[in-house]
Amino acid sequence: MIHLGTKLKTLRQQNNMTQLDLANKIGASKSVVCAYENGSRRPSFEILIKLARLFNVTTDYLLGVEQKSAVDLSGLTSDERIALQQLIHAMRKKQESAE
Repeated sequence: MIHLGTKLKTLRQQNNMTQLDLANKIGASKSVVCAYENGSRRPSFEILIKLARLFNVTTDYLLGVEQKSAVDLSGLTSDERIALQQLIHAMRKKQESAE
């Protein structure tokens, strides 16, 4: 099972953020972010919620309770949402046929 620190580091890197960038966004120090990532410290509930909102994932995803990641579709039209759902469906179908 991937722990919170690994997920956090991956999300940070996917968003082209340094540890210092992330620290500034959540109101923590770089050393605290480093400690979260290496697993020597766990974030408070408040920080966990900030991280989830920042990276558009659920707290359950960060904690390893669920494996799904979330996508924020707010602000998109109904047609745009449908187009994204169709694209995701096509990608999954392609992956299944490749297996």
